[in-house]
Amino acid sequence: MAKVVLAFGSFDILHPGHLLYLERARRLGSKLIVVVARDESIRMFKKREPVFGQNDRVSMLKALKVVDEAVVGNKLRKSSDRYNIIRKYKPSVIVFGYDQKVNIPSVNDWLKSNGMRAKVVRISTKYKTSRYKSSKIAQLL
Repeated sequence: MAKVVLAFGSFDILHPGHLLYLERARRLGSKLIVVVARDESIRMFKKREPVFGQNDRVSMLKALKVVDEAVVGNKLRKSSDRYNIIRKYKPSVIVFGYDQKVNIPSVNDWLKSNGMRAKVVRISTKYKTSRYKSSKIAQLL
């Protein structure tokens, strides 16, 4: 049985920091599924328009050798909606990046209360964040 890793992110402007994050995530299991933030989620959380649409971002990620599958995240009508994708894929490992605003204890609580077992990991390694960060690259556009 495959050890599924579910990695989350916007991936608005794909850069070497994203590749490092995905490579580290892939090492944690045998199948990497990447959940790409919806355009409306980028607008809501980052207070800006996405540079590339969600379907283009999914296509770019699918083209990467390290990624087994890429999907668009859930619509967020209520805060618990973000967890529906975890129910769908039942990962062994859930991965977030160093700069993602996610409360790891809350994710662990949700997993426990829903009878799911998954390790939640924050990939803390940064790759030249002074240069390779989507928000900084977007400012140059």
